[in-house]
Amino acid sequence: MLKIAVYGKGGIGKSTMTSNLAAAFAVLGRKVIQIGCDPKADSTSNLLSGEPLIPVMNYLREHEEDPSSLSEISRKGFGNVLCIETGGPTPGLGCAGRGIIATFNLLDELELLETEKPDVVLFDVLGDVVCGGFAAPIREGYADTVLIVTSGEKMALYAADNISTAVKNFEDRGYASVGGIILNRRNVPEEEERVRSFAAKKGIDIIADIPRSDLINQAEDLGKTVIEKFPDSEIAGKFMDLARNLLSGAAPDVDSQEAGQAERFHFSRLYDCNC
Repeated sequence: MLKIAVYGKGGIGKSTMTSNLAAAFAVLGRKVIQIGCDPKADSTSNLLSGEPLIPVMNYLREHEEDPSSLSEISRKGFGNVLCIETGGPTPGLGCAGRGIIATFNLLDELELLETEKPDVVLFDVLGDVVCGGFAAPIREGYADTVLIVTSGEKMALYAADNISTAVKNFEDRGYASVGGIILNRRNVPEEEERVRSFAAKKGIDIIADIPRSDLINQAEDLGKTVIEKFPDSEIAGKFMDLARNLLSGAAPDVDSQEAGQAERFHFSRLYDCNC
């Protein structure tokens, strides 16, 4: 199972990168789950034709009992990608990080991965604040690989630095490691030089260079990824290449029963969010 957490500054294009990557994995024949870990709950929109998905935290607030099945808090989108959104607390009340923890606890109870047996799990995570809750996907085996989305803008690189530092703080515990940087271009002056300088300083590879493209905007206006709407385009090819490269570095497939015994993935293995 390939488990990837995609981090980056709010508004830098994490959801665009993650949903296109999920769609690319699906086109390559992989069974994919995408979990949006952002209070805005907009991570999976472009896999669902723009149709909103009820976030887990909204469901918990609106119902007296927890959901009894995954179907109540998830939906399958393009390529049969299973989409889940954590959501967050009522604006101004509560801690969004705790919302992620509550969602992971619930997904563990519903035995999400044991039931779905995915090939790839993608976590789309807000990276402006890496508190206990938002750091959850990089702890305790939730994600093996962290991808950092950045442009050459100052605050995007500042967030990328915070994220890489947070991951490094967990290195001695055997948690996730940074698998690379996705350069999502904004066409700012000296953008490539800035990002390459940052990557060299941190010892991180740039694994994808995504040019600014009107096709992405055109697809998203229709609630779709470029993989779905413009599959033969150069920009779609960038995501397909990234998916292939990530899969080539994944562990070999093993018998699902043996894998289940060797690596049981628990969403509830979290310590408290100290926010």
